[in-house]
Amino acid sequence: MTLESGDSWRDGERHFRLYGVQSCLRGTTYTDRTGARRDCGEASLAILAAYIKDTSPLCAQVAQSAETVFVSCYATIGEDRLDLANLMISAGFAFASLDERGLPYHAPYAVVEQAARDKKVGLWQFDDVQHPAILLGQSANSGRISP
Repeated sequence: MTLESGDSWRDGERHFRLYGVQSCLRGTTYTDRTGARRDCGEASLAILAAYIKDTSPLCAQVAQSAETVFVSCYATIGEDRLDLANLMISAGFAFASLDERGLPYHAPYAVVEQAARDKKVGLWQFDDVQHPAILLGQSANSGRISP
């Protein structure tokens, strides 16, 4: 398995993505508390890698496109089975993905995202973090789409 981003990976020839999740985009930056510029996408990827390593999540397919298998994954922490996407979003290292109308694919994730934002956890603690939906929307409007 090879992680590609904070919400997707490749296993052999198959491409997988967490359903309803958008990680920070690789190549976009935020400024940490020391004033250093950091790659936002790399931060999302590191957290996904840590959750996978620490919890060995189990995934089930929920949808499929021509190129991608969308999955819902559950991590076991202690005796609890927790939604991996929910963990990523509530930790502030991923976001609820939005459809072309700007609505979340999975509304509960948007609620969790707002709570993380309000608490300023994870990437939300940094003032210059931009929601990837804004950047993807700008790219789509200019004819350049590169999630």
